[in-house]
Amino acid sequence: MLDHIAINDFLPTPKYVQIYNSIVSGIENHDIVPGEKLPSIYELCAHFDVAKGTVEKAYDLLKENEIIQSVQGKGYYINHTRLGRNLKILLLFNKLSAHKKMIYDAFVERLGTDASIDFYIYNNDYKQFADLLERHNQGYTHYVVIAHFYDRDEQAVRLIDRLPKHKLVVLDKLVEGVTGNYSAVYQNFEKDLMSALGEALPLLRKYTTLNILFPVNTYLPRAILSGFYRFCYEHRFEGRVLPDMEKEEVKAGYAYINLMEEDLYSVIKKIKETDFQVGEEVGILSYNETLLKELLLDGITVMSTDFAGMGYTAAELVLGNTPQHIENPFRLIVRKSL
Repeated sequence: MLDHIAINDFLPTPKYVQIYNSIVSGIENHDIVPGEKLPSIYELCAHFDVAKGTVEKAYDLLKENEIIQSVQGKGYYINHTRLGRNLKILLLFNKLSAHKKMIYDAFVERLGTDASIDFYIYNNDYKQFADLLERHNQGYTHYVVIAHFYDRDEQAVRLIDRLPKHKLVVLDKLVEGVTGNYSAVYQNFEKDLMSALGEALPLLRKYTTLNILFPVNTYLPRAILSGFYRFCYEHRFEGRVLPDMEKEEVKAGYAYINLMEEDLYSVIKKIKETDFQVGEEVGILSYNETLLKELLLDGITVMSTDFAGMGYTAAELVLGNTPQHIENPFRLIVRKSL
C-alpha cells in the first residue's frame, strides 16, 4: 500500500491532499482494492516524516467521502461500497440562460455517469441562495457555485467562505472575500473587455461614440465598466453608459455594446426605426456567444468567454481534486454587425 502513496515536498498542494489523491488514484487504477487495509497513521507519519495531524486530516477526508472506513481496534480499510470518486455535487447557478446551459452540459458530460449532481437556480437572489445552502449543506463531495447577486453580496460571501475549501469550485468570477485554498474558473472581466475591444479596434474606428448598456440594478461586475472606461480613454472614444434604450436616440457613428440578452433586442429594435446600416453607420457588439447571434442581422459580432470550456475545466478541477485558480479564455468573434 505504501508504494501507491506519494508526497512531494516541492508541490504547493497540501500534503494531506496528496495522500488523499494518491489513495483515490490507486483505487481508480485498481492498484488498491476493496477491503484492503491502509497503513496506520503512525506508519504513514514515520514513512513520510509528516505530522500526525496531516495523516489524520487525509483519513478524515477519505472517511467523509466514504472511500474508507475505520474498524475499531483494527484500523482503516478501503470501503467495499464506495469506490473511486463517486462524486456528489451541489451545483448552484444564478440563472438559466443559453450560455449557462453550455457550462452545465460540458460539466456534466466530462464528469460522466459516476457523478450525482443536484442542480439549482437561485435567480441572483441571496435569500434563495442561503436557503439552498441551508437545506443542502451535508453529504456533498463538491460545491460548484456561480456567485452573482443583486444585493447582500457581503452576506453571500460569508456563506460561501464557510464552505469546505477543498470541496469548493467557484465559476465565472472570483469572489472577493472568500479565503483559503479553493478552486476557481473565472473571467477577468476588465482585462477581457480591454483585450476584445483592442482586437476590434480597426472596426471600431469607423464610429465616434461607444455606448455600453449597463443596467442600474444589476449583478454584472463593475470591472466591465472599468475596462470600458479605460479603453475609451486610451483610444479617445466618447464613451457613454446607458441604463437602457428607452430614451436613446440612435445616431450615425454610434456603436452599442450590450451585456444582457434583452438589451440586444432593444438595440436592434431602435436601430430598425432608423435608416442606418448596421455594420457601417451604426455598430453592435454583444457580450456572450449564443447560436442565435450567428443569425441575427446576418451575424452579431460577439466577445465571449468559452462557456463550454469553463464547464469542462470545472469538471477537471473536481476530478483532479487539487485546488487551482484558472482564468478562462476570452475571444472576439467578428461578424457583420461591427
